Amino acid sequence: MSVYQKLRLVMEMIRFSHTIFALPFALSAALLAWCVPDRLGEQISFSSLHLVGILVCMVGARSAGMAFNRLVDRAIDARNPRTENRHLPSGQLSVRGVVLFVIVSVALFVLGTLFFLPNPLPLLLAIPVLGIVFAYSYTKRFTSLAHFWLGMSLSLAPIATWLALRGTAVIAEPLDLLPALVLGCAVLFWVAGFDIIYACQDYEFDVEENLKSIPSTLGVRNALRLAAVSHFVMLFLLAVLPLTYRLGGPVLPLGPIYYLGLVPITAMLIYEHLVVSHDDLTRVNLAFFQMNAWISVGLMALLAVDLFF
Repeated sequence: MSVYQKLRLVMEMIRFSHTIFALPFALSAALLAWCVPDRLGEQISFSSLHLVGILVCMVGARSAGMAFNRLVDRAIDARNPRTENRHLPSGQLSVRGVVLFVIVSVALFVLGTLFFLPNPLPLLLAIPVLGIVFAYSYTKRFTSLAHFWLGMSLSLAPIATWLALRGTAVIAEPLDLLPALVLGCAVLFWVAGFDIIYACQDYEFDVEENLKSIPSTLGVRNALRLAAVSHFVMLFLLAVLPLTYRLGGPVLPLGPIYYLGLVPITAMLIYEHLVVSHDDLTRVNLAFFQMNAWISVGLMALLAVDLFF
């Protein structure tokens, strides 16, 4: 097998295209960070080097996390009819090769943090961030809240981006981080919601294997209700994002365009819940990938339009 073929299989294994879920939220945080003055009224200047650093860190962290998850879950995947043909259980990729890919991805992530020097925060926080990302792979063994841990892992994208670009401002005034925390929490509940929907496919298998998940604990019907509540919380957090200055955060230059843009995002979330039900999960992939890809990219585009036009 050629190097190209192996790389293509690795990209398939980690679902590289799904990077579109978290990356737009990191870029959304970057847009806000560059457009919002600090407490002294100074603008954070745009840097193409920082943009490259964001992209490198996102690709490295997500690739490492996904590949590590496939390693940890390979025995479970082999027993699940839905996942038995994944690359490790089916023998398309070797454990040794995937371990090497994880190491390279971790190195890429750490390399990306160096783009933000002399700000030391990205490099100092690299290990804790990777620890949170890797820990997700074990959570389904002991807690039904694994979906929320996954959400927390992806919520680090906007928070870490803000710290990387505005580390000095955050150190001088910790409340400067407030917008990124609210955006990060919105990501947490968004991811948890759609991951609960996705996990409904494995309800029977999780019960048989004694794996922890919201569907295996509450049942599919109640799990879908909790997913809807999670997405309602996400929308609430997005709605209050421009108001964080009232709690001491920086003033975000978001106005009517931003709020009008939340209408189609709300509509897409509603549609996501309408296409699945406790007795019909055939369109889970539509709800999981297509709708959420539009939501993440749509929010980033919405912020860009409101900030620059």
